[in-house]
Amino acid sequence: MLESYRGYLIPFVILVVFGFTTFAIYGLTNEVSYDDVIDALSQTKGSSVALAIFFTALSFLSLVGYDLNALSYIRKKLPFVPVAMTAFSAYAVGNTAGFGALSGGAIRFRGYSRLGLSPDDIGRVIAFVTLAFGLGLLAVTALASLVTAPRIGQILDLDEQWVRGIAIVVIVALTALVIAGWDGREVKLGTAKLRLPDTKTSSQQFLITALDIAASASVLYVLLPQTEIGWPSFLAIYATAVGAGVLSHVPAGLGVFETIIVAALGNTVDIDQVLGSLVLYRVIYHVLPLMVATLFVIGLELRQLSNHPVASTLRKLEFRLAPLLLAAFTIMAGAMLVFSSVTPTPDSNLDLLNDYVPLPLVESAHFLSSILGIILFVAARGVGQRLDGAWWTAVVCTALALLFSLLRALALFEAGFLIILLVGLLVSARQFTRPASLFRQILTPAWIVAMLILVAAAITVLLFVYREVDYSRELWWDFEFSEEAPRGLRAALGVAIVAGVVSIISLLRPAATRSALSTPQDLALATEIVMAQDNADANLVRMADKRLMFSDNGKAFIMYGIQGRSWVALFDPVGPPAEIPELVWRFVEEARAQGGRAVFYQISPSLLPYCADAGLRAVKLGELAIVDLTRFELKGSRLAGLRQAANKGVREGLEFEVVQPPDVPSVIADLKRVSDSWLEEHDTREKTFSLGSFQEDYISAQPVAVLRLQGRIVAFATIAVTDTLFEGTVDLMRFAPDAPKGSMDFLFVRILEYMQQAGFKQFNLGMAPLSGMAQREAAPVWDRIGSVIFEHGERFYNFKGLKAFKSKFQPRWEPRYMAVASIGPAIAMMDATFLIGGGLRGVVGK
Repeated sequence: MLESYRGYLIPFVILVVFGFTTFAIYGLTNEVSYDDVIDALSQTKGSSVALAIFFTALSFLSLVGYDLNALSYIRKKLPFVPVAMTAFSAYAVGNTAGFGALSGGAIRFRGYSRLGLSPDDIGRVIAFVTLAFGLGLLAVTALASLVTAPRIGQILDLDEQWVRGIAIVVIVALTALVIAGWDGREVKLGTAKLRLPDTKTSSQQFLITALDIAASASVLYVLLPQTEIGWPSFLAIYATAVGAGVLSHVPAGLGVFETIIVAALGNTVDIDQVLGSLVLYRVIYHVLPLMVATLFVIGLELRQLSNHPVASTLRKLEFRLAPLLLAAFTIMAGAMLVFSSVTPTPDSNLDLLNDYVPLPLVESAHFLSSILGIILFVAARGVGQRLDGAWWTAVVCTALALLFSLLRALALFEAGFLIILLVGLLVSARQFTRPASLFRQILTPAWIVAMLILVAAAITVLLFVYREVDYSRELWWDFEFSEEAPRGLRAALGVAIVAGVVSIISLLRPAATRSALSTPQDLALATEIVMAQDNADANLVRMADKRLMFSDNGKAFIMYGIQGRSWVALFDPVGPPAEIPELVWRFVEEARAQGGRAVFYQISPSLLPYCADAGLRAVKLGELAIVDLTRFELKGSRLAGLRQAANKGVREGLEFEVVQPPDVPSVIADLKRVSDSWLEEHDTREKTFSLGSFQEDYISAQPVAVLRLQGRIVAFATIAVTDTLFEGTVDLMRFAPDAPKGSMDFLFVRILEYMQQAGFKQFNLGMAPLSGMAQREAAPVWDRIGSVIFEHGERFYNFKGLKAFKSKFQPRWEPRYMAVASIGPAIAMMDATFLIGGGLRGVVGK
């Protein structure tokens, strides 16, 4: 039950946490004025800012070490420069957008897939850096607290012995974990095996994490005024604040981090100085790296790179990372516009504007800037997905905001920030080619909460800045150059209205609708496309039980079914590779527009980057068995069991024949007899969607392999092929109850020999569900559940037996995945199961 509402509950909890921290920090700063904070900012020394920038660079350099250590852990070696660029971009986006494992993970997936890592390897890298940061942060906090227990106890109003005791427990637990992983040994957790990092990797990672946290803490420490709190004590406070911000899942830990720092330092440093330092810290440690990453991408676009291997690799990375970096930059620009609309303009700037710009123009520019800010924030999601509509929206809004920033406040820093964004969008225009409407994009609950947090933060800043202004109704209609509280109040109202309307529209999205079933003309075109490509499984389109979505030029298609709100696409899109990216995006967009959720079922690793671009996340379903027919032979000891099965079938009088489509109707009655007896014997019913069922038109459209015993058909299997002669596979396979034991082995051996003689390159034995999920390091929950079902679920499905049968043929195993959007994999899997079984009744009733 909770899983169904997980996508709504988590954002709601995040919003509640942010609300509590907002009230807390507002109360802690009750005696502080906005002018005091500005004065504290202005008193920050240039040397302190320079030191903060230096420590920021040192921190991000150490962050690159996380990825290098992760690659070493999974025993993969990649060029340093592309890895550094990917890692730097991942942390720049993750620090800004929050949800580092997801936002930073998306960057890594796009970057490392370009560098040749498999989806499994990328998942292990993401898991490693996430766990390494969490455990390292815990270790650094414990060690710092152990050393500075008296000071930490005084700040937290806790006995120092309790502080030391907790720190010792943490240190002992982490030490035990390091010892357990001595020399990279494996530990068994149920049926899953986990290879712990060896001592060298663990020690390297601790040093990397310690350097990272020490450097990032130093960024804020050097910005603070002189304080009696020493650096070791501050390190413990800082690490605790960072950990709380991460656990809160509030974007960038906004408010949570500040509340802990203010509460811990408020008795030793003036709160206005702490707030000023925190603002500067956010700009230097969060905004500056994002600007550097974006400028680097702009530089790659503007510069004609040579054919040097490193330059060529960076060029590939730039194509994958630019949209995400620009999306994060757009989020930051939108937030900047919203916050600047509720804060005062310097008096000197207002005096200058008063001489040259009419008041109505200043008022209009101020109000519209706030609206443009929230529109940019919303458009950022489409920018990350490379929508042409989002690109146009971002370009127009950025250009207008740039103009308004000068008209309303002569805000040069803000203008410079917007110029960088505008240039980045313009030079990357060729990447935004998806012809999708921005207004049809429905914001997810997480995006809605992030937008509401931005609005709530802006209102909080407004109340803080003008806390000494007495509210009255007349404020709304007070238009004067010197009266900025009314101006900020109107801007906040505009932002709140726009955000509210967008949220309501997204939450009240239309119910899922059913697209029209495919016509005979559609099926004929789809069949023609199937026969011209390599994927033999795509012949399932002949079942006519799935809906079809074609590419614009009609050369590729997706076949899918709808169950509940899930739009489940079967296999990879069928057609030329050049058509696949946009077809994937169109399918995801159409599902969202109709109030549904896109699911790709049984897809290959090659499709995962395109699914990630569309905002989907992948989970493993199992492994596909592929036999290389160019090397298949029964000689030797490797396939001795199959050779014996073939000889045994001959001795028992089994005869093999392949009936071609024109002749299938002549044996259809015998095939129906075998099929009916098989269904009765197994007490089951016909399946559909990802499996064929006995339909005369479907059976007659493809070759059928039959086994005869004394002239009577006792077994058959439909063979799916295409005109490319690349791959063949078996779909519907049925045996009569009196078929000799071992007939299945005999039938498959003869089919493989037949396909080999016909010139086919490989044979698809089908998927072994949940196979290959138990041996992965740092396996996610879905994999652990799958591995347990694979080991102990024989009562419900012959998982092990199916894997063992396919393994007889010494196949090559290829992973197959399910990609899902805005939904837990369990629900998507359930909907796919209902499609295959013909609904709940079909699943329950077999």
